[in-house]
Amino acid sequence: MADEAKAKGNAAFSAGRFSEAVQFFSEAIELSPTNHVLYSNRSAAYASLQKYPEALADAEKTVDLKPDWSKGYSRLGAAHVGLSNHKEAINAYKKGLEIDPNNEALKSGLADAQSAANRFTSSSSSNPFGNMFQGPDLWAKLTADPATRSYLQQPDFVRMIQDLQRNPNNLNLYLKDQRMMQVLGVLLNMNMRGSGGSEETEMAEAEPTEVKKQPEMKPAEREPKPEPMEVGEEEKEAREKKAEAQEEKEKGNAAYKKKDFDTAIEHYTKAMELDDEDISFIINRAAVYLEMGKYEECIKDCDTAVDRGRELRSDYKMIARALTRKGTALVKMAKCSADYDPAIETFQKALTEHRNPDTLKKLNEAEKAKKDLEQQEYFDPKLADEEREKGNEFFKQQKYPEAVKHYTEALRRNPKDPRVYSNRAACYTKLGAMPEGLKDAEKCIELDPTFSKGYTRKGAIQFFMKEYDKALETYQIGLKHDPNNQELMDGVRRCIEQINRTNRGDMSPEELKERQAKGMQDPEIQNILSDPVMRQVLVDFQENPKAAQDHLKNPMVMKKIQKLVSAGIVQMK
Repeated sequence: MADEAKAKGNAAFSAGRFSEAVQFFSEAIELSPTNHVLYSNRSAAYASLQKYPEALADAEKTVDLKPDWSKGYSRLGAAHVGLSNHKEAINAYKKGLEIDPNNEALKSGLADAQSAANRFTSSSSSNPFGNMFQGPDLWAKLTADPATRSYLQQPDFVRMIQDLQRNPNNLNLYLKDQRMMQVLGVLLNMNMRGSGGSEETEMAEAEPTEVKKQPEMKPAEREPKPEPMEVGEEEKEAREKKAEAQEEKEKGNAAYKKKDFDTAIEHYTKAMELDDEDISFIINRAAVYLEMGKYEECIKDCDTAVDRGRELRSDYKMIARALTRKGTALVKMAKCSADYDPAIETFQKALTEHRNPDTLKKLNEAEKAKKDLEQQEYFDPKLADEEREKGNEFFKQQKYPEAVKHYTEALRRNPKDPRVYSNRAACYTKLGAMPEGLKDAEKCIELDPTFSKGYTRKGAIQFFMKEYDKALETYQIGLKHDPNNQELMDGVRRCIEQINRTNRGDMSPEELKERQAKGMQDPEIQNILSDPVMRQVLVDFQENPKAAQDHLKNPMVMKKIQKLVSAGIVQMK
């Protein structure tokens, strides 16, 4: 079954067995050749194997099958980035964002592609060989040539080519490597061969002219096959050390997964000693220190990785990872709001290197934690009471803006005091800022549902806004908590008078029109009028009085009719 093969492919991909994942996804595609998700998954597996031409083909198939699926364009952009087709990558990510503007993976990919394009523009202008390593068929040419095909299995060779894609100016650093001479021959369409201790190059003809039949050469006259390139002892030793370092890293990873942190540190340290040009070893050791709670050691390793990475011009994603890890350690060490500042700054630096969604999430969490801690540090009920009293004095003097200022400071000192919200709501009412006052009154009730002042503030604001039915409901709820409150009872009386006035039609045409317009803006009124049952009820009130009387026996219908009457939409005569 295709689903079974897909599940196996997903499991292999999660475990890092990308070749196996490709095999399972291919089996699934044979069973379900129109499933766009399968091509998308196989594209990701190919990209992980750095087989970018195959990844591109699958990504294009994904988009063909499902043009409105944003992830397809994410795969397409990633494949183009791998092939250094920066312009095509940028276009792919932009198309994806047109479908899903809030997709963080697409935003991050677009930022990476634009950054890579900018680096290529600045470097290729000073290096005539820059474009040679940026072509879309780079990996295809290296795969097609028998000599360079075997090199693609060597991790240090792949890193060398990727480094030249990022910065062609580094070409001079690799010219002593015989493999690079072979690569140049393939990319320049030249035949590089050794002959008598000297190198001879022959330009291949782009369009061969008439080919004359050559006499068959005798076996002794046949051109000898090129001898295998000799590798110097020093370079051979360096390669062996790099291979040993990778083995130590794998052992460290295995120990880390088993929570055997001391063993993991030992292996990562050995890897660093064997190969100091791969900063992933020290970044991994920093992760172990982080898990162990040794934050100082973690930060020290991260700083070393960043400095060394800049010297080696390492992948900016690796530098971003080191900075993110350092920021995480700083957050763990934070004891007060000020301690979050260096962590926030570090996360911001990481995002300038690579806009990773995980780093962005950590930054947002650090900023929120800093804000919450600042509020806790600022908390002081005694000072809050002093500010509230100052606000009361200004309120008595009818200096409402000044009163609002002191009430706001009181809430910063103690945001859980319902009295201050009630007082500030009264100020906003005097200033005519009804929405702000209503918000404060509701917060007051939320903090203390038994505090009658909250209901009187809210009811008064709703009354001033001519929402008499809502004000009546607010006053009635308040009376449940404080049945003898005279202010609440007066509020009920005033609301009933206004509602009865509306029911009698004792309103000027202008007042009625204003009331109806306000009522039509109420979502509850809109829902009642859009209800088919209520529409029939209203028709019956006009055309079938007997049926209308039956409708009024239904409490739910009666309540909705009363709502329409209170809003001035329906008038009872």
